[in-house]
Amino acid sequence: MMLTLSKIGRRFGPTWILRDLDLEVGEGECVALLGPSGCGKSTALRLIAGLDQPDEGEVLIAGEPQNRIPADRRRIGMVFQSYALFPHLSVRRNLSLGLQIRGASTADQRERVNQILEVVRLSDQAERRPAELSGGQRQRVALARALLRDPLVYLLDEPMSNLDAQLRDELRPDLRRLILGGPQPVVYVTHDQQEAMALADRIAILRAGRIEQIGTPQQLYNTPQTTFVAQFIGRPPMNLLQPDNGVTVGIRPEHVRFDRTGMPCRLINREWHGASQHLLLDTQRGSLRMVCPGDTPLNETSAVCWDSGLEHRFDASSGQRLRSD
Repeated sequence: MMLTLSKIGRRFGPTWILRDLDLEVGEGECVALLGPSGCGKSTALRLIAGLDQPDEGEVLIAGEPQNRIPADRRRIGMVFQSYALFPHLSVRRNLSLGLQIRGASTADQRERVNQILEVVRLSDQAERRPAELSGGQRQRVALARALLRDPLVYLLDEPMSNLDAQLRDELRPDLRRLILGGPQPVVYVTHDQQEAMALADRIAILRAGRIEQIGTPQQLYNTPQTTFVAQFIGRPPMNLLQPDNGVTVGIRPEHVRFDRTGMPCRLINREWHGASQHLLLDTQRGSLRMVCPGDTPLNETSAVCWDSGLEHRFDASSGQRLRSD
């Protein structure tokens, strides 16, 4: 089973939201679409779901063209940011309604809903309405509804953005257990790079409707192909410094270290993150971000350096990564 987007283009008026988008998601693979607002990631998801139609190109599932298949006939399991639950219906009715519409008998509805409630650990919440549930419980209902469709592809649109950090951490194992461990291709749209790096097998970085780079989280972090990707992946973002020879040098904040023989610097700002500190330093080459252990003693003036072998080098005009010979 494979999901394929072939030369997809979508425009609104004269503006292309997506252009020449090629993407393959293999069996059991999760690909995250990551990028700034307006880059086209949610539009791509709508095209796969059939909620919108491309102006160019084709969506294929298992090699079968989908463009002429309406959304309600595509076997897509979709999980929305807003949960999209009926507030006046119980959890049980929210889950059984789709089965009823698809012609399942009352007995089959009851059996399948009871099974899925056990899977998502909500059997004791079956008669409650969404407003009586926590955010994490509501999202598990949304996941259960997607599972009940027996889909060929899962589409997740910012599924945890409405949850606080603790709930997101608690829900990730459920997401892996229920959806990411199955045979279906998964497309996961998010603006949260940490979430993408934690859950996805590969990440596609979108910029202005095109894929800037696609690869594993490790590939994007260790070998960004452009300065855009270099600063988009990693928190705090990579430092970019401009030498005089038309080269931009990138260095990760965690690779910067204090050394009194290094480049003089002055502390501008400090954020304590428990085990680490995030520092903003002023240097003769501009502002520099640094990550150091939380118990590192700080002086307002000091000096920093880094190993040249840890530098990333980019063409200053194009932003493209330079080959290292």
